[in-house]
Amino acid sequence: MLTIYIDADACPVKDEIYRVAIRYQMPVKVVANNWMRVPQMPLIELVVRSEVGLNIVDDWIAEQAGPGDIVVTGDIPLAARCIANQARVLDSRGRVFTDADIGETLAMRDLFDGLRQTGAITGGPSSHQGKHVSKFLSKLDELINQVRRMKK
Repeated sequence: MLTIYIDADACPVKDEIYRVAIRYQMPVKVVANNWMRVPQMPLIELVVRSEVGLNIVDDWIAEQAGPGDIVVTGDIPLAARCIANQARVLDSRGRVFTDADIGETLAMRDLFDGLRQTGAITGGPSSHQGKHVSKFLSKLDELINQVRRMKK
């Protein structure tokens, strides 16, 4: 069954995802390092991965997500792992990551990370705005409908 996995610790669109999941009657796994409040509904499950180690949440999502699932994350290496498992991946600004562009996206991430470490670039992305939420909702709806059509 189609499941939405949320890399939840820094996700600004969780409430929007919950509303979409309710509308489509789809399960959501909210995966985080620590407990957080989620709606008390059968469709929405909080998964807390608090083991010691790096990337525990990412590892769990990458192991679970597969064909027909949607992963919401801004973590590019996690996106690449999920795409390799044939899951659809979307960031909170509405960018859909695909097999065709994830290699270039990883390379750009590494380049900018290196530039930030040397001080050549400071700061990060602009703040999350309403236009990002609108684009996100549109792309999420599009991905859900693509997967639902494939399942028929």
